[in-house]
Amino acid sequence: MLLRFEVSNHRSILDPVEFSMVAIDKDREAARGFERLSERVLTVAGIYGPNASGKSNILDAINWLSFMAGTSLLGGGDQIARDPHLFGDGPDLPTTFDVDLVVDGIRYGYQLEVSDSAVLYESLCSYPERRCRTLFEREVDEVRFRRGLRGAGATEELLTPTTLVLSAAMRVGDQAIKIAARAISRIAEVNHHLVRKTWGSQPVKFTANYLDSHMIFEDSGTGEDYLRRGEAALELLRLADPGIDNFGFIEHEGSYLELRFVHGDGDDEGGVPLKLGEESAGTRAMFSLLGPVFAALEQGQVLLFDEADGNLHSRLSASLITLFQDPKTNPHGAQLILATHDTSLLSSLNRDEVWLTEKRSDGSTRLVALAEYGGDKVRRSLNLERAYLQGRFGAIPDVDHVDMRRLFDAAEQAS
Repeated sequence: MLLRFEVSNHRSILDPVEFSMVAIDKDREAARGFERLSERVLTVAGIYGPNASGKSNILDAINWLSFMAGTSLLGGGDQIARDPHLFGDGPDLPTTFDVDLVVDGIRYGYQLEVSDSAVLYESLCSYPERRCRTLFEREVDEVRFRRGLRGAGATEELLTPTTLVLSAAMRVGDQAIKIAARAISRIAEVNHHLVRKTWGSQPVKFTANYLDSHMIFEDSGTGEDYLRRGEAALELLRLADPGIDNFGFIEHEGSYLELRFVHGDGDDEGGVPLKLGEESAGTRAMFSLLGPVFAALEQGQVLLFDEADGNLHSRLSASLITLFQDPKTNPHGAQLILATHDTSLLSSLNRDEVWLTEKRSDGSTRLVALAEYGGDKVRRSLNLERAYLQGRFGAIPDVDHVDMRRLFDAAEQAS
């Protein structure tokens, strides 16, 4: 589970911003505890803010690190495809990452600093007894491994100036490093109908139609596909369209399988099959999420969901949040981190599950936890949606209607 993530000099982020999944209200069922960890950990967080304030860039930074951890060994070349802040000194400054996570009950800390052409610094430590045990530390081309780690020499032989130790160690390194590396590399991102993941060790992109059906259906061994989570999938789809009676594959000649959604009145002998492209935008959006959501819940993954309000009714998004908050539907500690404008979801989020982005005067992103607001501004019983829309926490678009009217009047007179 992700505990904390800090990044600097990535897209609109210039100065370091820190994002945390550590619970403040620890007595909630949704907050998970660990034997070796004094903190309790959240399974859901929502990031709010005006357009172009950097919400998506927070998620993109997490995904960038995940992608590099899984693929930098395969990338080769003499350049690192980073995305620094383009204003001021951004292009000349390094990009830094600092991550804390819990895997199999043990805390890990990972740090990375990169330029356009090299890994400048990288380290990984674990806390099996609540004290830091450095597994490796790298400064440019010099790497020091903890004594006794297996595969240290083989890992070092695979390194280039642009290859992460984390990525190389997943192939030949010690199990202690592999555990953390795999957890970081398995973070998945959903952005409308595109899911970006690592499949094995290869970076790939799947359209929602393939990946999601792959994650929902599987071969039974007899050549027939069956629903892995049929009732749960149907229940969520029916939130988008109550008329859906069932869904599955229709087999064509040449073993070509085509997905169909059956619409009817519940009569097993009736119903009209529709293709995915013939369904509403909301149904397609919901279906595109089923695979990644079920995979995350099954494997305890971190799932990043950008533009969570796109084509999804608020009730659907709220249902996804509940799936991750409920220990019964999320027994393995999967985490959902979403960026959204949907203020109605604030009624499904606790005060420590909400983060706010703002654009500074220099164009860089500022990130602040809602729970950091003091006094009675953020009581546990506060109506967060109403308070947010009233502008009590900032991070909302600043629209001057008087200026807008003046501009329209001037344009009309000019024409």
